[in-house]
Amino acid sequence: MAFDEGLAERIRGALAARSDVEERRMFGGICFLVAGKMACAVMGDELLVRVQPADVPALESEPGAHRADMAGRRMQGWLLVAPEATADDGDLERWVRRGEARASAVA
Repeated sequence: MAFDEGLAERIRGALAARSDVEERRMFGGICFLVAGKMACAVMGDELLVRVQPADVPALESEPGAHRADMAGRRMQGWLLVAPEATADDGDLERWVRRGEARASAVA
């Protein structure tokens, strides 16, 4: 599965100030790790974001956000965000910051 290289480049820009970001190709997309923990990824043309599991119900009510499923199994604490909801740089930044905060908080 191909992934949106343009979206990946925009995420790189959002995380550029950090020295602890790694990229890994996984699940047919590209994942961004912060301090060794997965924060977000590009899957096809959507943004996959790690969030606090308790925040999922409120966040999935935001435009373009829906719970992530992998191989028919619901992923706890992960949301997929549609391209139209990340087209604006400010909206993408907000989602990336959520993933960055969650990755930073995971022990």
